[in-house]
Amino acid sequence: MRAVIQRVTSARLTVDGELISETGKGLVVYLGVGRGDGEKDCDAVVGKICNLRVFEDERGKMNLSSLTVGAEILFVSQFTLYGDITHGNRPSFTGAEEPTRARELYELAAEKLRASGLTVKTGIFGADMQIEQHCDGPVTIVYDTRI
Repeated sequence: MRAVIQRVTSARLTVDGELISETGKGLVVYLGVGRGDGEKDCDAVVGKICNLRVFEDERGKMNLSSLTVGAEILFVSQFTLYGDITHGNRPSFTGAEEPTRARELYELAAEKLRASGLTVKTGIFGADMQIEQHCDGPVTIVYDTRI
């Protein structure tokens, strides 16, 4: 699995002009599911999102986790994280998991995040989503369970 994790002050996700999800201070997490990913990858991603210390403490050091600060999470499925452009300029998505399995793992990861106690908002799997986010920092972390 691949995740792009961005610290935000707020985020809004719409589909066809309709507001689907909205968050305040927290993280926007774009999740890509790769071929062969499984529950172990879900656990790794969830653990990283929950415990990643990217929020500032009283001294201005990134020392606090989502769990510590009660961050909200906007959790968005994004197969394009598996876009391969090593051979030309048109991305190949053969490394992305097929949609049915990818949806299962995305939903499992969202459930596990909620079970940790975090507030988790989602998009609509497979939809054309528009996302407005106000990056904080900016702080952007890329995590891949296979590296």
